[in-house]
Amino acid sequence: MSVAVTMFNGGRGAASIARGMLVTPGVDLSLVVNGYDNGHSTGALRRYLPGMLGPSDFRKNLLLHLDPADPAQAALATVLEHRLPAGATPAGLTEVIEAVAARRGRFAALPEEASALVAAHLRAFARRLAAAPQGFDLADCALGNLVFAGAYLRLGRDFNAAVDACARAFGSPVRLLNVTNGENAFLVALRRDGTLLADEADIVAPRDQRRPQATITDLFLLREPVGGRRRAELEASPPEWARDDLLEDRAEVTPNPRALEAIRNADLIVYGPGTPHSSLLPSYLTPGVADAVARSRAAAKVFVVNTRDDHDSRGLSAPDLVDRTLAYLGDPGNRRRLVTHVLSHQGPDAAAGAEATPGVPTVPHGVLGRGEWAGARWLTADLEDPGHPGAHHGRRTAEALLAIRHEAALAGAR
Repeated sequence: MSVAVTMFNGGRGAASIARGMLVTPGVDLSLVVNGYDNGHSTGALRRYLPGMLGPSDFRKNLLLHLDPADPAQAALATVLEHRLPAGATPAGLTEVIEAVAARRGRFAALPEEASALVAAHLRAFARRLAAAPQGFDLADCALGNLVFAGAYLRLGRDFNAAVDACARAFGSPVRLLNVTNGENAFLVALRRDGTLLADEADIVAPRDQRRPQATITDLFLLREPVGGRRRAELEASPPEWARDDLLEDRAEVTPNPRALEAIRNADLIVYGPGTPHSSLLPSYLTPGVADAVARSRAAAKVFVVNTRDDHDSRGLSAPDLVDRTLAYLGDPGNRRRLVTHVLSHQGPDAAAGAEATPGVPTVPHGVLGRGEWAGARWLTADLEDPGHPGAHHGRRTAEALLAIRHEAALAGAR
């Protein structure tokens, strides 16, 4: 009997767990992702194609099933991750497209059907670039992002249709779902000191978050990006005034019905690890998501604590991160049981103070002693991959999550 697992995640933070789920027999995996990324070439692409969300986190999730030891799958990964060189021109892009279509060079092992689909998407973007060559620099752009952009153009500028088309082209076994219906929106944040973080790239940039005044207090999805003059006006205002102004500029987003269905029909819901203020919390702002979680048949709804701090979460303890998830879901007291369990890493040699390791979200002794926070059961296990410090061990973490679901399902059946 299969187990339906729905996980909220971003681009790489939960990748090892997703891979662990994919190699577990009987798991049917859905990933719910948001498209607010606008860093570097992704941001340039969004500016070049107004109305399009950021494809980079979706692109990264298409890598999950690809085995570098398999020549065909390695070639698919090359398409997704290949970066165009400095000084790349439209003519150079055309050469790459023809190499993909003819399956030459690094693309020689591409499956025939995938090669045709990918080339068709890339040609659609190349036609757009030929018609409007100004305003977009190909240098260091991930080829996979251009595949998404071309699919978006071919499919009537329907971002979710583009996600589906790319998932088919790369043979993804994952049900990859944008959390919204594809409405364009721009993510910004306010810090406690009134500093505005004007985009997603700003939010995840390195900074000293350990100072209380540097902590992010609010996230907003806006209709338009914040320009320099607007930013200066907002930062000159008291934080409460800036907050009110930003609320007035909120984008109207609607939930993706397929994402809500995946949440409601899940046997296990996982709030994956990652950069909370860019990859995870914005997804919970989507109308309807909290209600879908509340109505889900899932026996367990598990928050997975990061094994290492991210730039946007330094200074926040593990319980703080749980609280923020509940707050953005609109259930700060967890009265609706939107989180039933919390799972955090604790190594086998953990001593009394091991939970205070620098760079790791702190779990207070009292929480570990009670085994509970905000009405959710708090569990620990050895989850870190010794070969990749800071990353979860995919198989062990997947096993721990499925064991929590199994135990919760048995308890509910009694």
